[in-house]
Amino acid sequence: MKILITGGAGFIGSALVRYLINDTEHSVVNVDKLTYAGNLESLKSIEANPRYAFEHADICDAPKMAEILNTHQPDAIMHLAAESHVDRSIDGPAAFIETNIIGTYTLLEAARSYWQALPEARKSAFRFHHISTDEVYGDLESVDDLFTEETSYAPSSPYSASKASSDHLVRAWQRTYGLPVLVTNCSNNYGHFHFPEKLIPLVILNALEGKPLPVYGNGLQIRDWLFVDDHARALLTVVEKGQIGETYNIGGHNEKPNITVVKTICALLEELKPNKPDGVTHYEDLITYVTDRPGHDLRYAIDASKIARELGWTPAETFETGMRKTVQWYINNLDWCQHILERKLQVKS
Repeated sequence: MKILITGGAGFIGSALVRYLINDTEHSVVNVDKLTYAGNLESLKSIEANPRYAFEHADICDAPKMAEILNTHQPDAIMHLAAESHVDRSIDGPAAFIETNIIGTYTLLEAARSYWQALPEARKSAFRFHHISTDEVYGDLESVDDLFTEETSYAPSSPYSASKASSDHLVRAWQRTYGLPVLVTNCSNNYGHFHFPEKLIPLVILNALEGKPLPVYGNGLQIRDWLFVDDHARALLTVVEKGQIGETYNIGGHNEKPNITVVKTICALLEELKPNKPDGVTHYEDLITYVTDRPGHDLRYAIDASKIARELGWTPAETFETGMRKTVQWYINNLDWCQHILERKLQVKS
């Protein structure tokens, strides 16, 4: 297939692009606006591959989206482009409404026009895969509850509300217009090339510099952690095998309180980077509890049994193996981190 990926220079998008180019025979068209969180350095290893093409474009630009689709003639669209940081959505929700809602609508309309004009064989094979988040479900009260594909939506932040809106639009375009859509909702991703403002890379990089490790509230907020390369495999599995109109939850089966995640990182750094910054005796000494985020969800946990049962996908990495790979990657790639942080200061977000 030729697969058009929106947001392919972001964290999950770049992992998906690298996986498709390195481990499959599919071709990729990467459409990315290159905001502060988009970084083509994450794709240097595959940028010269003849099966890869890049288009610098905004999904809110309807004429440009139509032009790209007509030029490249993709067999599937995998829509990952989104504003995705909860704290940023609290400080400035407008960008989240624009990209996640208006952008998804614009892309859906461009895709619908393109799909309707395809020859019948290609039309029946076409797929529009919308990648979303478990945060649309709100949070869980009981320690035994899990998010399933039938869980009611109850978003808590401007970010999750905008993603919930985009999910509803995608399903409406399938029901109203017959667009062949697939939806996936994933748990928290982690891994290499993760933007440094997110919890895991922030903690790793701050610890290496001897800076405080900020933990919201009491640190007991629970998340299900999914290694990003496992997610990339799951996304392709859904495009290739998923049933039109279906939703698939993708999780790592790794529920951990935030404070456990932070302490795990500290323990790995004690082993992998024992030479600490001046004044630091133990990495855990840097842990600092800060005022909790407004409306902070307490627990997310994904029931990923449907995608395992129906499509045969399960995660390959445990939390322990994936976190070790992640910490080691950041230790080995501090130049990438420095470049992206410098670029963040230059790019208007």
